Amino acid sequence: MKGNPLALVGPELKVGDKAPDFELIGSNLKPVTLGDGGTVRIFSVVPSLDTPVCDAQTKRFNDEIDKMDGVQVITVSMDLPFAMKRWCGAYGIDKIEMLSDHKSASFGTNYGTLIEPLRIESRAIFVVDKNNVIQHVEYVSEVAEHPNYETALAAAKKSL
Repeated sequence: MKGNPLALVGPELKVGDKAPDFELIGSNLKPVTLGDGGTVRIFSVVPSLDTPVCDAQTKRFNDEIDKMDGVQVITVSMDLPFAMKRWCGAYGIDKIEMLSDHKSASFGTNYGTLIEPLRIESRAIFVVDKNNVIQHVEYVSEVAEHPNYETALAAAKKSL
């Protein structure tokens, strides 16, 4: 973070790995898990929606999803569901699912994105196919930088 190394908790996942399960909290405050698959999903992991790069990343995927029939985009952060809902309402974000890892940090721990001392997620992108197999992984090395949107989108299209 800003040139200062921070350790991440959890494994470093790779293409071909089975996507680990998790328990996130939806805007309705109900738990959401990985499930049985059936849909190509892009997991867009951000530290907090109230920062400029996270804001831009989430808006970018919300705009791109219209061109991606059959792909679901899920934004994961430690933000509370109430804050996520408020942020989405303020910016008209209505095409992607917002899920919070604040309760158990199981996504961060299982996907290797948890920055434990700060209890936030690092920036990462995972594309998971219909069979829950990871088809694309990007752990962004500097939290303040954008991910490579084009490679993530291409991996999702290829997984259809």
